[in-house]
Amino acid sequence: MPIALLSVFDKAGIVELAEGLHRAGWRLVSSGGTAAAVAAAGVPVTDLADLTGLPAILDHRVVTLHPKVHGGLLADPTNEQHQADMTAHDIEPIALVVVNLYPFSSNPSIELIDIGGPAMVRAAAKNHAHVGVVVNPADYHAVLAEITAHGALTAATRRRLARDAFAAIAAYDAAIANWFDAPSPDSPEVLPAGLHLSLERAQPLRYGENPHQEGARYRLAGGTSWWDTAVQHQGKELSYLNLYDTEAAWKLVQRFGRPACVIVKHANPCGVAVADTIEQAYAQANACDPVSAFGGIVALNRPVTRIVAEALAPVFTEVVVAPAFDADALEVFASKPNLRVLTAHAPHGVALDMRSIDGGLLVQQADTVSPDRSTWQVVTATQPTPEQWADLEFAWQVCAVVSSNAIVYAKDGRALGIGAGQQNRLDSARIAADRSAGRASGGVCASDAFFPFRDGLDAAAAAGIKAVIQPGGSMRDVEVIAAANDHGIAMVFTSERHFRH
Repeated sequence: MPIALLSVFDKAGIVELAEGLHRAGWRLVSSGGTAAAVAAAGVPVTDLADLTGLPAILDHRVVTLHPKVHGGLLADPTNEQHQADMTAHDIEPIALVVVNLYPFSSNPSIELIDIGGPAMVRAAAKNHAHVGVVVNPADYHAVLAEITAHGALTAATRRRLARDAFAAIAAYDAAIANWFDAPSPDSPEVLPAGLHLSLERAQPLRYGENPHQEGARYRLAGGTSWWDTAVQHQGKELSYLNLYDTEAAWKLVQRFGRPACVIVKHANPCGVAVADTIEQAYAQANACDPVSAFGGIVALNRPVTRIVAEALAPVFTEVVVAPAFDADALEVFASKPNLRVLTAHAPHGVALDMRSIDGGLLVQQADTVSPDRSTWQVVTATQPTPEQWADLEFAWQVCAVVSSNAIVYAKDGRALGIGAGQQNRLDSARIAADRSAGRASGGVCASDAFFPFRDGLDAAAAAGIKAVIQPGGSMRDVEVIAAANDHGIAMVFTSERHFRH
């Protein structure tokens, strides 16, 4: 009679698995809460103490750490010496171990560091040629079905389960190591001493940045993101750049409390607007730069109505993402079969940004933009009007996600001109002016870093800008402030730059 050892923290599905194994003629061994749950269901179960001859000790720290457990898991039935040792020490082989671990990440602490569980998982996974190991309750049904049909697990299944087991242990150990490496509250360090990453492939992609490159989305093992719960209603498979640009658009549109629309092209916003209604927000965002909006990503922070869908459908768009879509909006989009339509929850947010470089990663704290004006300073004789303050805050949020050097011209809750990714700030200001085509006259300008010379400020004045927000901190701040006063422009220093490369 084959033996299955059950030892789980998460009891979901364990009784059903135990019942099925019992019906298939397996002997069940367990202890503690798992044994109690199985026995309460009327399923015969042998207490682990009866197998080992020792009860749980040290406040349950030592339960399964015993030769009769690990010998049963590690024994090779084809090895004569192993079999002799098993006979000499009265050790029975264990054919299946079902384990899930203390939930360390739920409340990191010493007592939630599992010892016996990982030891059993590693032993069984090492000996997967002869032993099955299950760490994920989602596998219970398939495992039971295979045992019921064939009496045992196939070699391919045991190997797949062993791979999943080692991956689970790697992620578990990484979480513990990250906890130890996290700076203490009184430490001057902000970034951890080490980063221990365990990733799992979550989503195959149509291709990478280019069709000849393979691409996939990976997530932190044991973690989740808004992508995991997003629903794609229609459209082609997503590509690497679809995800990259949709992420940028979705994160930016969440920053606004009013109905808002963001259109992103090549990682930069080309249209952003807030309005009284989502219909107005889309129309105004698309009007910011309709040429660049062609082939872009559209993100909206309100449910999409039929009116929005009818306005959007004629414009070639790669992805549209929103918290919900009215049924008749989806009917409109159905006539555009290549359009990817996503319903999504708000992003979870990240503490650290990472980028790959040769041999490792560049790591930094995630950039956040504070709307707290208490640290901002008006440095000119002219003060911003209430309407300009609203546009300055709006433009500052948009500017922070634009590739540096970044200049944003805005008016009435619309980003009418965006200059992105230029090697000098003057060119960005000129591009923003060209994009705005005179519509930003009387509006505001945001610059992600200080103006090193007054020429950028002069370019903004030539475009009709009446208020500017920038970090300040240039050696020539006095010169730039003087230029603003010469033009009658109100200027605000935030003392915080927002470079984005």
